Amino acid sequence: MSFAQLGLSDAIVRAVTDHGYTVPTPIQAQAIPAVLAGGDLLAGAQTGTGKTAGFTLPLLHRLSTGSNAPATNTQTRPIRALILTPTRELAAQVEESVRTYGKYLKLTSTVIFGGVGINPQIKMLKHGVDILVATPGRLLDHMQQGTVNLNHVEILILDEADRMLDMGFIKDIRKVLAVLPKKRQNLLFSATFSEEIKTLADGLLNAPAMIEVARRNSTVEIIAQKIHPVDRDKKHPLLSHLITTNKWSQVLVFTRTKHGANKLVEQLGRDGITGMAIHGNKSQSARTKALAEFKDGALQVLVATDIAARGIDIDQLPHVVNYDLPNVPEDYVHRIGRTGRAGATGEAVSLVCVDELDMLKDIQKLIKRQLPSEIVAGFEPDPNAKPQPIQLRSQGHPGGGGRGSQQRSKPAGGGAARSSAPGARTGGAPAKSFGGDQGAGRPAAPRRSGGRGR
Repeated sequence: MSFAQLGLSDAIVRAVTDHGYTVPTPIQAQAIPAVLAGGDLLAGAQTGTGKTAGFTLPLLHRLSTGSNAPATNTQTRPIRALILTPTRELAAQVEESVRTYGKYLKLTSTVIFGGVGINPQIKMLKHGVDILVATPGRLLDHMQQGTVNLNHVEILILDEADRMLDMGFIKDIRKVLAVLPKKRQNLLFSATFSEEIKTLADGLLNAPAMIEVARRNSTVEIIAQKIHPVDRDKKHPLLSHLITTNKWSQVLVFTRTKHGANKLVEQLGRDGITGMAIHGNKSQSARTKALAEFKDGALQVLVATDIAARGIDIDQLPHVVNYDLPNVPEDYVHRIGRTGRAGATGEAVSLVCVDELDMLKDIQKLIKRQLPSEIVAGFEPDPNAKPQPIQLRSQGHPGGGGRGSQQRSKPAGGGAARSSAPGARTGGAPAKSFGGDQGAGRPAAPRRSGGRGR
């Protein structure tokens, strides 16, 4: 099946073809006709299945062919589509897709999120855009200041709804829903269908079409995975040893906390290994710079927390390291899904100390396999080491409108917010399958000292 056969306009198919894609992914093949039909949609799909294009393409088609379609590029227009995402990076990535695949259309779009000045956003919103991509926190800022008008929204999309609920955005979302027109099309995308998601969907969606698509070429199957047992205080020396002896040139490393990410970058720097951290306390410009340098290969190691890593989408990323195991088993799959993409091989290495053995058990139960264990000579763990409670700091709302954080202590295996992995291109020649979830995030405006960091 081709994109033209899905019912998309020639201008949109042309933009897709310009990008080199000819074959829709399963989520696109199902979601595009459903959205074009005008009804509500509940879709279960992780990032990496091509879900962004699954809603971006039919959204562009509906707005450009409907009775309210703008006649020119310059006329002032109301916001007709609202896309809510949990983080800055994902918001920027989605809006980039809107621009890319709407380049032959007379539609305009913008993205608003915290961490940058609000005044340039106010100016853009005053002129009007057809499609607004936003994080909940910054959108509420504009609503409270009266600088955004949502009275004409025809289509609402909640992207990664489960992530937004995990981050505590449910009250923000309900405030937004309260001011939207009652008559509209609603699209909800979620990696999982928890009870909270089902409750939200029941109150939001009207007789929705339902789609659930697993990620093709399951990352668990195509990625070489192993664990290195090690004492907690030997994790940094072991990581440096692995990077140096294996000559790893591009490594994405996950830590549990922002402080841990900063500390590890400093430690690696003393070992002569160039690295940068990306997390919610970093400015948007610093996060964008670190991501760009990592993608370009100028940066050897990028150390990230789960939430801040949302915009990372790199073909041929060879190595992912779990410096700390994630608190929620699903996050393990999402993390390692950033390697082994586009048909390439990838390697995921986890450094596991005695504190994390319960987490490891939960992960192995989820993926239904025992991860191979390999002790590295010189880094043998102490067999008498005792597990200690793991200190977790709530990530708050980094990238999406943070409203505080809290300190709590949990034993290994405790729950915390979960995260989804950015998408991947899948498929082979001659037809190129369209992943759609790509594009480095870029700031909506230069950082201003007076802006509210949300």
